[in-house]
Order: sequence, then structure tokens, then C-alpha cells
Amino acid sequence: MIPCLICAAYDICYFCRMFPLTKKLNSRYILFFLLMLSVVSCDSIWKDTVEEEPLARVGENYLFKKDIAPLLGNGISKEDSISFVTTYINNWASKQLLLSKAKINLPEEKLTEFDALVNDYRNDLYTRAYKEALVQQINDTIVTKDQMRSFYEKEKNNFRLKEPLVKIRFIQLPKQFLNKETVIQKLQRFRNEDVAYLDSIGVQFKKLNFNDSIWVPVSRVIDEIPPVTFENQDKYLKNSQFFELEDALGVYLAKVTGVLRVNDVAPLSYIEPTIKQVLLNRRKLDYIRKLETEVIDEAIKDKEFEVYVQDE
Repeated sequence: MIPCLICAAYDICYFCRMFPLTKKLNSRYILFFLLMLSVVSCDSIWKDTVEEEPLARVGENYLFKKDIAPLLGNGISKEDSISFVTTYINNWASKQLLLSKAKINLPEEKLTEFDALVNDYRNDLYTRAYKEALVQQINDTIVTKDQMRSFYEKEKNNFRLKEPLVKIRFIQLPKQFLNKETVIQKLQRFRNEDVAYLDSIGVQFKKLNFNDSIWVPVSRVIDEIPPVTFENQDKYLKNSQFFELEDALGVYLAKVTGVLRVNDVAPLSYIEPTIKQVLLNRRKLDYIRKLETEVIDEAIKDKEFEVYVQDE
């Protein structure tokens, strides 16, 4: 750009020396002439970048490298890159060609219907994203125990079990474990001193679960104690039942301390996460309804929204 301006200035100076009358020209005209010469001489000063060449064209639609670049991973090989780009171009061309033919061959009413659906979907995406952003700003995710308990008492009949639950403590011993009878006695009685003893030798057990105050699904028990199956669960998973079973992996000792059957009301402790999520979803919906009402009220107040009622 600078050499072009120098050339133009030199030409004007030479022109002025050769034709003295030009000295009377207004400086504004000389400046204008200088700028015009700089534009048309050499390369254009406005062409700072080279226009990107397209990878493919279908009608008036072009596919550029920048459209594909984000899809290519950093570690992809040259051969895989070429294969991917070729496949992508062919798929892109196929879609463009089919779209073009669809616009020509589909009935006008269908095209209008689809355009309306696309517009509705786009609007839904925008508004949903905006609502979610506003909800996240509130960040009100605290649900108290009292709130969950109150909701549970009102809705407990809607929380019926679809799978049995049990409270159980168990130990899996190696098959050649020497003090099995002592472990059985301690596990059944389960006083503080018994728990302390079992904890002290827990490294010798293959599995253990002493937390028999929580409800667990029968399916999880079956995963942990393979000799118990869905077919024989009623035989072993009874309230206050103690059982000893064995398979190729070891010996299983278990004490059942509670049982709930299908269609029993689920205990609050078991469904607390579900209730919390329900309450949070309700809170979210209430906020969105309030937001929608406030948006309309504000628009009416600012005369941005009006409804024209027409007499029938």
C-alpha cells in the first residue's frame, strides 16, 4: 500500500512541474486525485486477505475448509483425514441435492408447513436456553428434610415399590476360613463388641457389609451374593433370616433385618433423592411460570404487547 501512495505522489509532483497551471488547483482536489490513483494503481489497498477457495459447490451453496476443520481431531492421520473429508463432502452434496429437489417437487403447502415447524423449533430452542440460563442463575437447590418429609406424607401412596427391598448385613469368607463359627456367632448377635471384632479381622474377608440400616434392592443383593437368585429369593430373604450359602468363590454369611415387598410404600430414606428432584423440578416450573407472567405484564406496561380484540 505504501509504495502505491509514493508512486501516486511522485506522479502528481511531476505533473505539477510540467504544467504550472496545476499549482492553482485546490489542495482538496489534489488529495482526492492522490487517493484515486492509490486505489487503481498497483494492488488494491482494500485486499488485505485472499478469499478462501471452496472445497465443493452445489448450485449456489459452497462448502469451505473452515466448515470441516472443527470436525477433524488433532491426532487424525493424513489418510484418515482425506477419507473423512471425502465422505463428508459426499454426504453434504447429497443433502444439498436432495434438499434442492425437495423444494422443487414437494407441494407448496408442505414447504410452508415445514418452514413453520422449523421456525417453531428454532424459537423453542432459543427460549428454552434462555429460561435454563435464568433458572441456573437462581441456583436454589436446597431442599430441607422437613420439605421432603411433608411431601412424602402427602404423596406416599404414589411411591409404591416395583422391586423388593431388604436390609441386610453379610460377609463373604474364603472357602478354607478357620474361624467360621465365631464369625457366624458375631454376625448374628452383632453387639458393639461383635462389630469391633469383625472389623478387626475384616481384611481376611473377601466382602463385607455391616450397614444394615439402609434399604437396598434385591437385585443388588443377588449381584453381591450369587447363590441367591430371583427364583429362590423368597426362601432366603425373609425378615430376621440368617443363611449360609456357598459357591466356587467362597462362603456367604448373611443376616436379613428387614424386608419390603412389591407394592409396599417405599421408605422415605430410600426415595429421598427422587423426592428432592421432584421438588426441584416443581420449583423450576413455578419460577418459569412466574417469569412468563412477568414478561407479559412488563410488555403490556411498556406498550410492547397489545391484543386487538375483534367483535364477531
